Amino acid sequence: MLMNDSKVLITGGCGFIGTALIRTLRRLYPRIGIRVLDSLLTGTEEDLASVAPVRNGMDSGLPSSDAVQLVVGDIRDPELIREAASGCSAIVHLAANTGVGPSVEDPRLDMEVNVQGTFNVLEAARLEGVPRMVFASSGAPVGEIEPPIHEEVAPHPVSPYGSSKLAGEGYCSSYWRTFGVETVCLRFGNVYGPGSGHKSSVVAKFIREALADKTCHIYGDGRQTRDFIYIDDLVYAIQLSLESDVAGETFQIACGMERTVAEIAELISTALARKGVEMRVEHEAARRGDVLRNYSDTRKAKNMLGWQPEVSLEEGIERTVNDFLNTRGKYE
Repeated sequence: MLMNDSKVLITGGCGFIGTALIRTLRRLYPRIGIRVLDSLLTGTEEDLASVAPVRNGMDSGLPSSDAVQLVVGDIRDPELIREAASGCSAIVHLAANTGVGPSVEDPRLDMEVNVQGTFNVLEAARLEGVPRMVFASSGAPVGEIEPPIHEEVAPHPVSPYGSSKLAGEGYCSSYWRTFGVETVCLRFGNVYGPGSGHKSSVVAKFIREALADKTCHIYGDGRQTRDFIYIDDLVYAIQLSLESDVAGETFQIACGMERTVAEIAELISTALARKGVEMRVEHEAARRGDVLRNYSDTRKAKNMLGWQPEVSLEEGIERTVNDFLNTRGKYE
């Protein structure tokens, strides 16, 4: 269970979710020590430095509350991960090859990063005696079903990405049941919010393209549905998973609302128009591996973690547009 003097390893901690989580943990636990392992392929040291002072390298010893320790490396390196996990009381495993599109383009890379990488993290937790690991999963393992998605649905992944995340969930279950590593799998919805300038997901992509005066492209007819979750609500779910004694469980973490991509585009367009920015939209062919409908039943997370989302989609998009405007040019 997370305490004020805990030491936490966050893989992928320089990214959108990682930096938001670090900001929250340092505010709630002023003496917490945080170590970040990141390849810097997406997030940057500058992104991390925007939320905390940074110390580089393992040679500075265990992370302390005065700064976040950054270790640059790849989760496919088992020895590095074991070294990074040493002395920690919890791991939040965010690092991944993310998204359906990249997994279709290079399924082998997706497998190596998401399956072998997650195995490496769990094995490091076992060997180094790290009691708790929170795993960032997705709704993608479930595949094409009649929503809402819930935790008891038999998974039938459509994309390689869904398969790799399902494998990660499987290893989390086995490491809890066989080795006693307290794992919690969180199936994130489509995460958006301030600080998402590097992300290629739909909300960030549409805002970034509109601000760059580019045409925004919707794959297919736009009637495909997704379940969007604001970054602060997502971070709260991770926080509760670190603080809870719940283990060996999987939770849907989303808003529980079905919204079409076309609706999202309209909400973003309206928010941008209020700021004097025009958003142009065109349609492209549907992508391979995409599911048509996706939204979640989040009652299990409410009942077992005490979690529920608070920020509405309309309010969240307004905040996100404002953040992009305030940092305009940073991600172009």
